[in-house]
Amino acid sequence: MQEWNETERNERIDLLRRALEARTPLLEERHESACRLFHGFTEGWPEIAVDLYGRTIVLHDYDESPLEGARAAAIAGGFYQEALPWVSAILWKARHGTTAEARRGVWLREGPVDRKVRENGVWYALDLQASGDAGLYLDTRGLREWLRERMAGQRVLNTFAHTGSLGVAARAGGAARVVHLDLRREWLNQAKASYTLNGFPIDRGDFVAGDFWPVTSRLIRSGVLFDCVILDPPFFAVSAKGKVDVEKNFARLINKVRPLVADGGCLIAINNGVFVSGAEYQGLLERLCQDGYLTVEARLPVGADFPGPGAGGRSALPDPAPFNHSTKIAVLRVRRKDGARERVEVTPPVERVETQPIEAGPEPEEQV
Repeated sequence: MQEWNETERNERIDLLRRALEARTPLLEERHESACRLFHGFTEGWPEIAVDLYGRTIVLHDYDESPLEGARAAAIAGGFYQEALPWVSAILWKARHGTTAEARRGVWLREGPVDRKVRENGVWYALDLQASGDAGLYLDTRGLREWLRERMAGQRVLNTFAHTGSLGVAARAGGAARVVHLDLRREWLNQAKASYTLNGFPIDRGDFVAGDFWPVTSRLIRSGVLFDCVILDPPFFAVSAKGKVDVEKNFARLINKVRPLVADGGCLIAINNGVFVSGAEYQGLLERLCQDGYLTVEARLPVGADFPGPGAGGRSALPDPAPFNHSTKIAVLRVRRKDGARERVEVTPPVERVETQPIEAGPEPEEQV
């Protein structure tokens, strides 16, 4: 690969500088919060994205060429060390890295690493090297605030919970109960760590490690109802009981959890398929609403640190309109033919549900 000349390097540094200047209002003095510093997909350098967690920077490298990715990391890492001297550590994660270590991250600058961040008064535990992503998706910050403001007294099911941040936000807002469902127990343990940071009591039965398909089937048969069900699936995964593919079978996912929503409750459906256009997703939702028992109540925007099309960069991503970002968040209001609203206790307890092992598909696409 040919080395970048000085003009090319300066052009990229200028992109980073302009993006940083636009985020200045988000950089609070205590350095306890998190934000996206550079969203290369729409800000002119699609091979990288840069997130800030407290005083730790995570540099996401999407370049298929290891050499080009290393050059990008060196330029970006050097820029942020100079521009933000209070940053204590910089982690480089190569999405197409040839080793698990490269995908989990290599330190460009070693120092104290943040293990938690605070967002709108709520603490979230971090393990920035646990996987190819950083564990806390910053593009759903607005949804966490929406949940914190509206879930008081509600019963919430957080499916595909990952590290549980959406459920943590609901719990911080006074939810009566939040059940987290995820395949991987280590992610649920991180959700528990967030509970501990916030002083929330931990009920083991509210953290269910299992396959989405058989666990939700068992919940449906039990008659349990929730006031809010959160559906935030990975881009793609396959199990013995079903397939998750947000491009091709998102309607099946929605229909699977609809019976778990109490009459008048809400279903939050998040489609993060970057190659699913907003019009395509909106059309799917409208078709599901034709039976009169679902209504699209709101489309929640993604924060300004994730600029959408028209931000000045080059992007091959489909237009997300009428959503403002490829992470397309819809709030659906649910009506039931039986009008049922009351909670039905689960027997046996949900944590004893027998689950099927899952065969992981490709690592979920970054929620860009």
